[in-house]
Amino acid sequence: MANWRSRLIVSFVEAGQKKTITPIDSFQPSFSLNAEPIHSIEATHIGVIYSPDQINFSMTVKAVGADGPAARLTHLALQGIPFNVELEVREGDEEDWSFESIVLADCIITNATPSNASISGAPTATFSGFAMAGTTKSGATESKAGAYGVASTKVGVNV
Repeated sequence: MANWRSRLIVSFVEAGQKKTITPIDSFQPSFSLNAEPIHSIEATHIGVIYSPDQINFSMTVKAVGADGPAARLTHLALQGIPFNVELEVREGDEEDWSFESIVLADCIITNATPSNASISGAPTATFSGFAMAGTTKSGATESKAGAYGVASTKVGVNV
């Protein structure tokens, strides 16, 4: 049975110290791995042009507390401070997850949208942005995407 003690965190360095932001209520990554076929007047699909990978995300946090997650993420957004989204795994919890590690590196927030206040439930804030790189690891398989760590442009042509 899974014990779900692991979690996603936002980590960043400020004044030389690693800091974390948690909890994240929801997280929706989007990976755009663009490939365009090359055609000619003689034939179709004679090759492929790969565009740089794009990694976008949207995350929602509770908008409560003077130093809560929404306030801290707003600070990162307004200051343009890059951060990582990481899977924090406690010792012994690794087998509960499909991935041993997930890291979106050098993330930048491009949009912040607070929810309306209501009489029931805590208000939330949704932050959207992009990551310069992404890395996942599962067993012996490690995958990378984005501008860092992989070739940003690839060209393939069948001859």
